[in-house]
Amino acid sequence: MNNQPHIIIEKGVSYELGKLKENHIHYDFDKILLYLDHKGKMMFGKEFKIHKEDEKILYKLAVYFIRDYVACKRMKIDIYKGILLSGPVGCGKTSLMKLMPYMVPHLKTYEVIPARNSAFTFNNIGFKIIEQYGNENYYCFDDLGVETTGRHFGKDYNVMGEIILSRYDLFTKRKVRTHATTNLNAFELENRYGNRVRSRMRQLFNLIAFETNSIDKRK
Repeated sequence: MNNQPHIIIEKGVSYELGKLKENHIHYDFDKILLYLDHKGKMMFGKEFKIHKEDEKILYKLAVYFIRDYVACKRMKIDIYKGILLSGPVGCGKTSLMKLMPYMVPHLKTYEVIPARNSAFTFNNIGFKIIEQYGNENYYCFDDLGVETTGRHFGKDYNVMGEIILSRYDLFTKRKVRTHATTNLNAFELENRYGNRVRSRMRQLFNLIAFETNSIDKRK
């Protein structure tokens, strides 16, 4: 067990994200940003950088993942729900959701799953893919809404819609968290999945959104 989860060591370099006082970590946001910038370069290449205009988004994500109840309450973020991170193509949603677990190595992490894989897999194995995600593991479904419609034995199914309903049931019964990223806005999500799924998504996720004019960082 890591008795100093606020100190993260990467290739022999120590990153102290805060101070441990009376068994409670007092995080320093500036130190978190330094660590995320370093870890991002390790994971995604030297071109990765933390952009100043994204720090507001990063602060919301950081206080959620470090479980800062006071800051989350102030910003109306439900600590028990998952995160739905939305924004235009290339704004960095996937990279950030892959990065976040590294700053809290003492907490339960999640697996990032491309949403498009769900439809491809459904076409081959059917409803077993929905059952596969009906467990107590945490997942982040990446690029929600861009997946194709699933087809099995000649019938079309909204596979991710069914998975979201399954994950919602897990959340209501056992507070099992689900995260997602999407390029779609609320209206587009409702058109894609229907009112019933969209209603469940409001209860399942905290919405954190990039500005619509956020730059494409892949260019």
